[in-house]
Formats: sequence, C-alpha cells, structure tokens
Amino acid sequence: MRISIIITGLLLTLLVSCRSVPELKPDAIENKMVAALKWQEANPIQAKAPTDWTNGAYYTGVARAHDATDNAVFLQALKDMGERNAWQTYERTYHADDVAISYAYLYLDEKQPNVVDLEPTEAFLDAHLNAPHEWRAGTRNDEKTILWWWCDALFMAPPVIAEYATRYPDSDRDALLDTMYTYYRETYDMLYDQDEHLFARDGRYLWTGSTDDRKEANGKKIFWSRGNGWVMGGLALILDELPADYEHRPFFLDLYREMAAKVKAIQPEDGLWRTSLLSPESFDHGEVSGSGFYTFALAWGINNGILDRGEYLPVVTKAWKGLTEAQQASGKVGWVQDIGADPQPASADSWQNFGTGAFLLAGSEVLKLKQ
Repeated sequence: MRISIIITGLLLTLLVSCRSVPELKPDAIENKMVAALKWQEANPIQAKAPTDWTNGAYYTGVARAHDATDNAVFLQALKDMGERNAWQTYERTYHADDVAISYAYLYLDEKQPNVVDLEPTEAFLDAHLNAPHEWRAGTRNDEKTILWWWCDALFMAPPVIAEYATRYPDSDRDALLDTMYTYYRETYDMLYDQDEHLFARDGRYLWTGSTDDRKEANGKKIFWSRGNGWVMGGLALILDELPADYEHRPFFLDLYREMAAKVKAIQPEDGLWRTSLLSPESFDHGEVSGSGFYTFALAWGINNGILDRGEYLPVVTKAWKGLTEAQQASGKVGWVQDIGADPQPASADSWQNFGTGAFLLAGSEVLKLKQ
C-alpha cells in the first residue's frame, strides 16, 4: 500500500510539474503554431508543384492546427491554398504522394460545405485504387510490386481515404476502407520488421542477413526516423476516422500501440529522435520532422485514451520542448532533414514545409493535453 501511495504521489507531482511548464500552456502552444504558419506562408518552398506531397503534409498540419485551435488564420491559409490550386491533386495517378494534398481539401469541405470542389480528389482516388496497372498484373520485377511500396505512402494516401470514406453510407464506407486496408496490409507485410517493430523505408532496406545488406556502421538495421514518423502520424489520422466497430480497426490499433512502445523506448534524453533510429550516433542531433510526427501520434494516443497518460506524458513533454527549441524567433522551424529516403543530417537552419507541418501536427495534440 505504501509503495502504491508513493507511486501515485510521484505521478501527481509529474503531472503538476508538466502543467507548470510555460511551453505547455495552451496560449503559448498556439502562439508558436501561429508563428510557424506565418513564417511558412511567407516563405513557400520551391516544390515540384503546389499540390505535391510536401505541401500535402504541410497543409495536413494546418488543418489539424485549425481543428485544435479554431483560429481563423489556419482556416484562411487552407482556403487560400485550395483556391490557388483549383482543388487539384498532383499528376501521378498511382503515386500515393500526389493525393496527400486532398486531406486539407476534405477537412475544409467539412468546415465550409460547398466551397471545395472534391471532383478531382474523387477521380484520383477511383483511378488510384481501381484502374489497371502493371503491378496489379504482377509484371513488375523490382521493389515496386505493390501500390504503396514505400512506407511514407502510409501517411500520404490512407488517411485521405479514411477521411473520404466517412462521406459514404456504412456498407459503401466499409468497402472503401477494406480496399485501403488491403493495400496497407501489403505494405505492412513487405516492410514491417516484426523484431524491431519499425518499418523499412522500402525494399532496398530490407534486412535479409546478407553481407550485401544496407546497415549502419554499428551493424544495426537502417530505420529512418521520418519514414517511421510518416507511418505513426498516418496511423493516428486513420484511427481518428475508423468506426469503432470497423472489422480491421484492431489491426491498425495494435500496430499503433506496438510502434508507440518502440518509439518511446528509443527516445533520446533531449526529447528529439535521431534520423537513424537504431544508430543515433550516426548523426547525433535531434531531427524535427520525424520527431514532430511521433509527438503528434503519441499525444493523440494520450488524448484518445489509447496510451497511458502517466507512461507517455513525459515522452511527449520532452519531445515538445525539443521541438520548440528548434523553432527560431521568426517562427521558422529548423533541424529538419532535407527530402530523402534514408537517415541524413540536419542543421539549425535546415527547414522544409513538411517539417512545419509536423510541428503543427504535434502542437495540435500537445495543446489538447491541457484540456
């Protein structure tokens, strides 16, 4: 009994101390999010197109920021973007990246019906999921033998599909979700490491035990922080939309919990995860994009009663502190690894719009911890 009282007291002390940290006050969090948005809007990245995946990830963060704060500055940014884009997706029908922008369209459509033209999104998803292609015929002989052959794809398309499916009657909704699950499961079966509870970025990084395998200098498997961040962030977005009684929800929930436990276990002391998850010494500094997605996903789990608050709150608290320290006085979010497919270094001045999106996603759920 005495031990239980002591543990309870320690947890209460931890919660009180977390609530007293200025960075965790809702107003402080929202101010940092607004500053990040304003800097990013004033400094657009030179992307392939305004509808590409980098903007898709960024504006997903903007959408969630508005949902958490109801601050009109976020909603206006979404409307301005959509009107500039004429509500279009990008051009590669079979590439999950090119529909990521539609998450923001779908969100805005819920908030302001009859403003968004969803026809381009509907046409893209129909073709993406159903049109004939060589990999469906089994004629590909490279790593691209499935639709979502790289783990980043699990953030780009599945949350859009899960959100889009909510517009259908139950039977049609579940049929669409089943299609999403089928393709998701293919990626899981190919890239998920059952021992490490992490995803290889793509088939080039699968570990077979061969001396030719790609591996870190310490001999560990290569697991990219942002790649697994894409998966974790995507899982939170998907689970947010899946009906409680949906047949395959337990699959997504079990995967989320398993990855959350792994991510918690390997968090560095300063709060930010390294670009190479199992070889933190390779680039011994925190990285914001992967860490932002983890912070979002873990805080979402606490807020939705899926993760134990006492166990995971210290993880989120440390992570958010690290993220805010990476934000400059101008609002710019630094320490973001450049576009890539494997662990590489970042710096205080390296930034990307998807890094800002990850920061906004994290803030959108950390803010709710106070409510």
